[in-house]
Amino acid sequence: MIESWRWYGPFDTITLPEIAQTGATALVHALHEVPYGEVWTKDAIATRKAEITGAGFDWTVTESLPVHEAIKRGDGDLATLFANYRQSMANLAANGITTICYNFMPLIDWTRTDLTSPLARGGTCLRFDQARMAAFEIHMLARTGAEEDYSQEVRNKAAIWFQQSSEADRDALLQAIMAGLPGAFDRYDIAGLRNALERYNGIDRATLRANYKRFLQEVIPAAEDLGMAFCVHPDDPPRDILGLPRVVSNAEDIDWILSAVDSPANGLTLCSGSLGANPANDVPAIAERFARSIRFAHLRNVHKDPDGSFEEAAHLDGDTDMVALISVLLREEARRRDQGEPFAQIPMRPDHGHDLLSDLERDNFPGYPLIGRMRGLAELRGVIRALEQMPL
Repeated sequence: MIESWRWYGPFDTITLPEIAQTGATALVHALHEVPYGEVWTKDAIATRKAEITGAGFDWTVTESLPVHEAIKRGDGDLATLFANYRQSMANLAANGITTICYNFMPLIDWTRTDLTSPLARGGTCLRFDQARMAAFEIHMLARTGAEEDYSQEVRNKAAIWFQQSSEADRDALLQAIMAGLPGAFDRYDIAGLRNALERYNGIDRATLRANYKRFLQEVIPAAEDLGMAFCVHPDDPPRDILGLPRVVSNAEDIDWILSAVDSPANGLTLCSGSLGANPANDVPAIAERFARSIRFAHLRNVHKDPDGSFEEAAHLDGDTDMVALISVLLREEARRRDQGEPFAQIPMRPDHGHDLLSDLERDNFPGYPLIGRMRGLAELRGVIRALEQMPL
């Protein structure tokens, strides 16, 4: 597997020389400074690639080439947005970058309610607390119908939290929920979020799927022509959020996506943490089922609570059997090598590490610390090296 590291370029407090010390050989990157829907130019890509390769890394995966909200809603000047997206794909391919990770989550990306939840032995982690999310939706956002999405027990906890919370607590909750948009230009206050949600009125699961299929029909033929691997990232968490449908949450969803446009270019980013947040998802089994479509892997782990809450675990200590999952990926790599297939090596990156030691003093992107991810990468590397010495 290709050991990769997500880097946010000029917005990142972690430097390329520091990343080099982690042992990672490749970077996962995007031009986060380009507004959604605009073209990534060849020159801008080439300039960033030169910086990356000059520091001794490969730029292996683009994460993400973002999908404009109008495409998800199916409104506005879609022809221009599709054309711009395809042009950005062509410009990436012209620079030798041929794997694109993207997501199709409406309005917001990954969602957490706590960015610095304390760990038992020190350090902090990201956490999704069901009661705080309910407090946000029911009491702060006042979303119609939100009560129906939560059990009575969770609603009771949400009411208590809201009554006891300060204005600073509520502001911190809003900022935590918005933190899943590291490359986006939109950051919503309560009024802005209400307005943004209104634009999704009438868009149910079937409508979002139809808009998604149209997107795939517009871009997958271009990916085929360019020799690119185009791989969707699962929803995080894998459930409806803010009353918005999510359509990349389980094996049935993945099967629908891969069948919607049947092409080797239409693939999957296997994120063990996102899928693992749903107790119904057997992540190694999902990886086994869709192994031939996996082009990129996010390896992380979560601990789940009975009420639907979860938090980021150490990479080898959560609810997903990471050894079993990596075994699936290594077997698939071996199969591809034996068959002489392209994209035989699967790039992987350690995802959402704990904030440990000096991480606690740095202003890192939430979930993307230096020490915590380096620990995760070292643990994953050890598993991979051990499995490589054993019969697969």
